[in-house]
Amino acid sequence: MEQLSTRYDPSKIEDKWYDLWNKNGYFKPRGNGKSFTVVIPPPNITGTIHMGHALNLTLQDIIIRYKRMRGFNTLWVPGEDHAGIATQNAVEKDLAKKGIHRDDLGREKFLELVWDWAKKYRARIVEQIKAIGASVDWSRERFTLDDGLNRAVKKAFVELYNEGLIYKGKYIVNWCPRCHTVLSDEEVEHEDEEGAFYHIKYPFKDGSGHVVIATTRPETMLADTAVAVHPSDERYKALIGKKVILPLVGRELTVISDIYVDPSLGTGCLKVTPAHDPNDFQIGLRHNLEIIEVIGKDDIINENGGKYAGMDKIEARKAVVKDLEEQGYLIKIEPIKHAVGKCYRCNTTIEPLLSDQWFVRTKPLAERAIEAVENGEIVFYPKRWKKVYLNWMYEIRDWCISRQLWWGHRIPVWYCDDCGATMASEEDLKKCVHCGSSNIHQDEDVLDTWFSSQLWPFTTLGWPEKTEDLKTFYPTSTLFTAFDIIFFWVARMIMAGYQFMDEKPFSHVYIHQLVRDKKGRKMSKSLGNGIDPLEVIEEYGADPMRFTLAMLAAQGRDIKLDSRFFDSYRKFANKIWNATRFVIMNLEGYEAAEIASLDLELEDRWILSRLQRTVEIVTEALESYDFNVAAKKIYSFIWNELCDWYIESVKERLKDTGKERKVAQNVLVKVLDNSLKLLHPFMPFITEELWQRLPTKGEAIIVSDWPCVNDDLIDPDAEGTYQQIMDIVKGIRSLKAEMNIPPSAKVKIHYVGVPLEEKISTMISSLSNSYKLHHEKSKQSGSAAAYTSDKFTLYVELGEIDLNAELKRLEKKISTLNSEVSRLERKLSNEKFINQAPEDVVEETREKHNEMKAQLERVKNLIADLKV
Repeated sequence: MEQLSTRYDPSKIEDKWYDLWNKNGYFKPRGNGKSFTVVIPPPNITGTIHMGHALNLTLQDIIIRYKRMRGFNTLWVPGEDHAGIATQNAVEKDLAKKGIHRDDLGREKFLELVWDWAKKYRARIVEQIKAIGASVDWSRERFTLDDGLNRAVKKAFVELYNEGLIYKGKYIVNWCPRCHTVLSDEEVEHEDEEGAFYHIKYPFKDGSGHVVIATTRPETMLADTAVAVHPSDERYKALIGKKVILPLVGRELTVISDIYVDPSLGTGCLKVTPAHDPNDFQIGLRHNLEIIEVIGKDDIINENGGKYAGMDKIEARKAVVKDLEEQGYLIKIEPIKHAVGKCYRCNTTIEPLLSDQWFVRTKPLAERAIEAVENGEIVFYPKRWKKVYLNWMYEIRDWCISRQLWWGHRIPVWYCDDCGATMASEEDLKKCVHCGSSNIHQDEDVLDTWFSSQLWPFTTLGWPEKTEDLKTFYPTSTLFTAFDIIFFWVARMIMAGYQFMDEKPFSHVYIHQLVRDKKGRKMSKSLGNGIDPLEVIEEYGADPMRFTLAMLAAQGRDIKLDSRFFDSYRKFANKIWNATRFVIMNLEGYEAAEIASLDLELEDRWILSRLQRTVEIVTEALESYDFNVAAKKIYSFIWNELCDWYIESVKERLKDTGKERKVAQNVLVKVLDNSLKLLHPFMPFITEELWQRLPTKGEAIIVSDWPCVNDDLIDPDAEGTYQQIMDIVKGIRSLKAEMNIPPSAKVKIHYVGVPLEEKISTMISSLSNSYKLHHEKSKQSGSAAAYTSDKFTLYVELGEIDLNAELKRLEKKISTLNSEVSRLERKLSNEKFINQAPEDVVEETREKHNEMKAQLERVKNLIADLKV
């Protein structure tokens, strides 16, 4: 049998195994088992994979590999998103460096350049996904702008249009002056900024006084068409219906009543500007108000702004405020901090503008999507996201789907310049279907990127064609995504699934954690605190990175990522590597045998029983997406129980040439085989490399069978007895450390009480590096208790020590421990700390408190022993 190299080097195994898995078709659906399908949340082609992507891909791959080993007919569909706004921006910026504007090229030439960009960045993303080890079926790779998706998008649009669920209307939209396109509500990010309330007098037409309004945007008053108050506001009831004069403009406005007005905000009087505020727009519709636009798409005041025309809005604000003050209308300026809408792509301040746009009526689509989550047909993990989803769905607004871009799915609508007809069609039109004129033109806008992404669960499987994939793999099984696109993507996929497939798109939605830096801050370029997963893979390997992320992926808790963690789990990989190497080196003469036929020793029965418990816990954890629970259990079993205890327990038996060696070899192979299988979804590369070296049957671990619990091997008695041995050995080691006795130094041990079995006594002395245990009638002088039970007490003989010096040292330690315990108790009794500190910090403090108390008790007992 080929020996393993002495050193774990991930760079020598990762590409090798990924290529072999892919070449042999292991990533493709196999067999006739129940289908399990995941569609990858398609990464945008504008950048590289970040640590959030790495987490998402890792968790998906864990489940896919697990289900594949469970015998499911698994399919994981890869793909990329064309990312309309972001990609067009990136290409335009690149052109700007050369002094070129897209208009200089024209639509067709510009799109050629973007397709070149897309090809380049798609290839880069594919390589990054492969580096992480994602076992996706590359033969089914999709792109949200490929021909199949293009046909599907046209069909979806036309179907919704014909049902009256898509319409065009003049509405207030979120306009980005930088990207020159509309954004949906979900694409607007709100940031707190320093601002001001400008308190302005609006005089009554009859000269009887004035009302005072407070606004954060005085430049928009140029477009005011009313003043509104709440109908139940006693301060202003008598003013309803009166006329006021708009300062600086002279326009006559009416005081109206509307329930939208918040009497507690500002002065309780609201200036109504229907063209430049979404809420004012709704008030305008209710009261049939005139709509006047003064700010254009370039953030410049237009001709309706009078003397301020041609100024940008910030310049106009200053001029308006100056004139208000000079003419006696400005009462005061009140500094405030308020939320300002920003473009999620370029961070430019959003301008609400009146615009002709295409919208989807979402209320009718939302009904089944709400019902599916309420009745448990679709389940969120963690469950708290269910409420977040439902709250948004209950208040859902119509979705603006048109974007003023060239890159994307062009809206499949044509206009006849002769008869004025509007026509939606899946096929490109050459003539008007109404009058036959060829004088027609297509809508210039493209669809919101999310319009194509909402169809992803079924378009990736071939819809609108009735493909075998669609029949076999839809609905998909689990969606893995981040919380910030629950509304962008998850909700819309659910609505689309029921609309076009009459079936849910997936059964489970797993909302993964946000990856933050070690201080809990969001990773960002501006802070320079990001961690590049490709750099991590290059330095530590993909497996340690994946295992680190899984260990930290506790449901409902963000990940605080410290680069030191990767080194910890590289050490874990080294531990597994060296343990396997040790086993392989001791397999000379190995003959496979059924475990049930072997005469097992205590430690064999113990490790086999512990293996069954581990299989059970890991399987249950993966079924409920408790990735960190599964990872911690695997780590604990392999590192602590298999490597630190079982392998140490059988080393002497492996030196034997008879039955003892054969039994130990078979148990080692059995346990290591199953351990590597449990670990495979988390650390696929190293487990394949090591498993291939073991004398096991099968072509590859990736398609091997997942371990099953064998109830016949669960042995509570063996577990209890061996656990006592471990506790005794730990007690001896702890006492030696407390007394500064080197681990390599052998010590004498005696015990008082019920005699121990010879096998157990021998095992204790071997594992604790001590001389043969002696049974005594009473405690010997110069000894201290290392372990106590209701049947016996075991003592370590300390030999020649300076008793007084040791007692002084230990008394001093007790003082230090008392102080630390008191400090932690004060912290834990502080309600402010318990309620406001992060949950993991509170838990860590509790654990430290318990540890300090236990240590204090041990030192007190040691002092008592030394004084006897």
